[in-house]
Order: sequence, then C-alpha cells, then structure tokens
Amino acid sequence: MPDKADTRSQILDVAQHLVQQRGYNAVSYGDIGRHLGLRNASLHYHFPSKTDLGVALVGRYHQRLEQTLRALSTGSALQRLEQYVEAYRTVVHEDGRICLCTVLAAEDSTLPAPVRTEVRAFLDLNEHWLTEVLHQGRHQEQLSFPDSPAEAAAAVLATLEGAMILARTSGDVERFSRIARRTIDALRAT
Repeated sequence: MPDKADTRSQILDVAQHLVQQRGYNAVSYGDIGRHLGLRNASLHYHFPSKTDLGVALVGRYHQRLEQTLRALSTGSALQRLEQYVEAYRTVVHEDGRICLCTVLAAEDSTLPAPVRTEVRAFLDLNEHWLTEVLHQGRHQEQLSFPDSPAEAAAAVLATLEGAMILARTSGDVERFSRIARRTIDALRAT
C-alpha cells in the first residue's frame, strides 16, 4: 500500500494534469479519484477542501519554478532568456495542457482568494526574474527595449502566456515556439 506522502503526490500529479487540460473549475475530486481509484474521502483526508488542493498545487508548481530559475543563474542574459523560454515551451503539450498558472490566471475571477494569491505570487516571481535578466541584458548591451526592464518583463511574460493559449487553441504546439522566438529576436540589441 502506498504511503501517505506518495498518495498526496499522486493526487497532486493527477490534479495538475487535469487542471492544465480543463481548468480549475472543470475538475472535481471525483475526476481525480477516478484516475487514482480513490474515494472522495481519501482525497479529503489529504486536502480537506478544493481550495487546500489548489493552494498545494500552485505552491508545488511555484517551488519547481524556483528550482528552474536557480538552474538558469549562469550565462549571459540572452542565454538565460533563451533557456527560460525553452523551459516555458516544455509545458505546452499536444494534449492541450499548458502552464498550470496560465490556466488558473484565466480563471482568476472565479478562483478562491488563497489560490489567486498563490497564482499571483507565481507570476510575480516570473516578472521579477525577467526584470533582472532584462536589466542585465541591457547593461551587457545584448538586449534592447524602449521602456524600463520591469515594463519589458511584463510584456515578455504576457506574450509567453498568450502564446501558450494561442498554441493550445490552434492545436499547434510549435506556434508557441515561433512567437517566443520572435519575442527574443525583437529584444536583441542590434
């Protein structure tokens, strides 16, 4: 029999997959339980409410982002930006799954407040990291943009988030890569 930590992790894995495909509001404990062969009572043992599940889900996703960003701490600003975009590309899947927090951000007005707070923290971390990299890239004369690094970071993040949605709705995963490539090329100093 799996231990409690393993069951908790499996619940989070299935919930993430389903939410990335369908959205938070379209996933129930029953959906998750059917995938794992668990009853709702077992799910409620680990996550008393759907809000608890949502907070844990985004918290885990946030931690993974922090690990990814730490791994992108070396190299030039342009290299780091390209690696960041490649990391983003890996969450765009043929089956329609995209970044968990992109899906959740689209549902912001219907999410419980604690889940919204976690999603905003995730997006803030992305913007902060991008701001630093863009600032470094401007200083290294590798990147060029007309506004502040913070404004450019917000534009880059919005473009990547939107590119995921366009790739999903068109059924063309490579559409994300084409848009992302164009975005990086536009930032290159000439």
